This record gives sequence, C-alpha cells and structure tokens, in this order.
Amino acid sequence: MLRRIKISLISLLMFGVVNASVADSDSASLPGWHHGDAALRNAISQRGLFDGVKLTEQQRQHMRDLMQQARQDAPVLHLNDIEKMHTLVTAEEFDEAAVRKLISQLMQAQVERQIEMTRVRNQMYKLLNSEQKLVLEQRYQQRMNEMRQQLSQAEASMSPLWGAEQ
Repeated sequence: MLRRIKISLISLLMFGVVNASVADSDSASLPGWHHGDAALRNAISQRGLFDGVKLTEQQRQHMRDLMQQARQDAPVLHLNDIEKMHTLVTAEEFDEAAVRKLISQLMQAQVERQIEMTRVRNQMYKLLNSEQKLVLEQRYQQRMNEMRQQLSQAEASMSPLWGAEQ
C-alpha cells in the first residue's frame, strides 16, 4: 500500500511538471523545461540556489550564458507522451505494462534533465569566490535544517494515518 501511495505521488508530481511545461508552450514539442531567463531568476532569487549570494555582473552574465546553453541542449518533451498517458488513464481496461513502460521513458527523460541542470549548477558554483561559497553553504545548512523540521512535523502528523504499514 505504501508503495502504491509513493508511485501515485510521483505520478502526480510528474503530471504537474508536464502540465506546467505544456501551459508555457503551444508547440508540438517543448525544448527543455526552462523558458526565458526564468530559470536563472529562480536560481538567484530568494528561494534559489544562490540565495543571499551577491553576484557580480560578470558572474550573472556567465550564469545567463550557461542557462541559455542548457536550454538549447535540453532533451525535448513530446506532447504525444502526455496524450499517451491520458489515453492510458482513461482506458476501459488498465494496462499496467504500458503504464510502466511510458512512465519509465518519462522518468528517464526527467533524469537526463536533472543531470544537465546539476551540471550547469556545478558550473555556476565554480564561478563563485570563497566568500560567496561560504554564504551559499550557510544558506544551504539553514534550508536543510528548516526542511528537517518540516519533515519531522509532517511525519508526526502522518503517523496516525500510516499505522502499521510502514
């Protein structure tokens, strides 16, 4: 049962990402999952990877260049995959093998996108000086502590629901 819940949550998350991507484009295929400078703004915004780090204009420009290159190199998300998933969801008979195959393909594409974005973030990190890296590490530790607290609270509130299935 717990495995089914996890799979359902992953599927919902995947559909959310796909739907958000589709909403941003009217084309038959979507090159990557970042549009415009939104990814860079997110990366250096209050909630982004470089939260609290003061970047020079040269660093910002280099990061913009890295993000633009990543967008050009990103794998393409095809709308027909979304249509296939919809067909599988709305079918009279559930075809688990077909669902597994399609989800595996979609997840592999997601893995490739994550690898590329991690590579780009690593290149961005290398642009920072030692003071900026220290600020980044402090912010990271702060966010991790906040996440640990939130997870702890969520687990405490969910424990009566999970019962003996854990």
